[in-house]
Amino acid sequence: MKRDRNAKIVATVGPASSSPENIKALVLAGVDVFRLNFSHGTVEEQIARYKAIRDVEAELGVSISILQDLQGPKFRIGKFETGETMLTPGEMVQFKLGDTGADAQAIPLPHPEIFEAISPGDKVLLDDGRRRLEVKGVTADTMDAEVIYGGRLTNNKGVNLPNTTIPLSPLTPRDREHLQVGLDIGVDWIALSFVQRPGDILEARDLIGDHAGIMAKIEKPNALSTIDEIVRLCDAIMVARGDLGVEIPPEEVPGRQKELVRACRLAGKPVIIATQMLETMVSSPAPTRAEASDVATAIYDGADAVMLSAESAVGQYPIEAVSVMDRIIRRTEAHKDYRSILTALEPVVEPTIQHAVSAAAADVASVIDAKVIVAFTSSGATAYRIARKRPEVPILAITPDKHVMRRLVLTWGAHAIQTKAVESFREMIAQAAEHAVAEGYCKKGDRIVTVAGVPFGVPGSTNNLRVIEA
Repeated sequence: MKRDRNAKIVATVGPASSSPENIKALVLAGVDVFRLNFSHGTVEEQIARYKAIRDVEAELGVSISILQDLQGPKFRIGKFETGETMLTPGEMVQFKLGDTGADAQAIPLPHPEIFEAISPGDKVLLDDGRRRLEVKGVTADTMDAEVIYGGRLTNNKGVNLPNTTIPLSPLTPRDREHLQVGLDIGVDWIALSFVQRPGDILEARDLIGDHAGIMAKIEKPNALSTIDEIVRLCDAIMVARGDLGVEIPPEEVPGRQKELVRACRLAGKPVIIATQMLETMVSSPAPTRAEASDVATAIYDGADAVMLSAESAVGQYPIEAVSVMDRIIRRTEAHKDYRSILTALEPVVEPTIQHAVSAAAADVASVIDAKVIVAFTSSGATAYRIARKRPEVPILAITPDKHVMRRLVLTWGAHAIQTKAVESFREMIAQAAEHAVAEGYCKKGDRIVTVAGVPFGVPGSTNNLRVIEA
């Protein structure tokens, strides 16, 4: 199923969209990647969703990518004896280590690692930032803090610590169990929540290897200080604006989004913009104008994909939300200023043969009016390098590896198919022409630009560019 757009759509599967009929309808409406959010639901439910997606993939004859999103070390307060407390601006309150609070004036906090890492002057944000406090003193099991923004606080609300680095793995024991489930069933991408440092990616790589792509969710300010190294080590990035927008001032989020997209384009790594993109459509059949503009801005920035969360997982209009997002992307990419904006944001080509050949393919295709760039790739790297240029013509990625094929679904402008490995130039030319015509990119006699690495089948060896006729 060849899309008539370049940016991809990621949709979260949940109670509103789990049935095979709904999954099929979502694919037909425009979904390219399905997200399984392991923060919610049972393992059995997620496995059933995975199988339903693969059944639809086989029925429709399409390539669908599946992203497993791990919860990570999410901090929450405990339970109050009365179920709630009231925080008054200017008053001093105390956090106490424990799951429940017998003292009505104390806030239970069942995370000893917070008490070990936090310092006076650090900020504590509760309930998605609605309640804000500043730490004044800390002991091994208590923490005194002044209320900056108060209000009603109820049980189990989330805790964000924008100034504090917690020496925790991004993979909790529960995450490790879920990760093994994901690897066993064969997910294509694994998203790590609350990445703080480059070492978090290395830890995950030891467990995942090359069995799935590693996606770092950027939602902690600490990650921004070492973002270039994090981007280098992972395979993709998700700009998770929910928690990120709580931990940094909201006015900083748009600029950070642009920085992250540019960093990923420079590195040739896919990047997803996520959270509240069409939030109104959880309960409304139409988005706000601001939400439509938000999706369009991500497309103008050059993001590989935009994501639906609650809109498709629990919303009343999951299929309509996908259809709206699809229309916004297509209309934005067709706008007269779209190409000039993308070009203005284009990263400098790295001085390597692989990047130079890939960038040249995009330029040559434009100059000679080629209909498609055919990228032969064993690891996906050739297609990623071409995509970072955001070429004016589509990319047909041909790979012998079905796992690589499915991961490439996330990549801007790429349509991936699996074929047998090529072993000669003659075979490469024949396959390029055959598949470009069969997939509907061109007709006999049209020009095609092919890119490959020689010797064939060696990952990362992009060094050959040819112009052929279909």
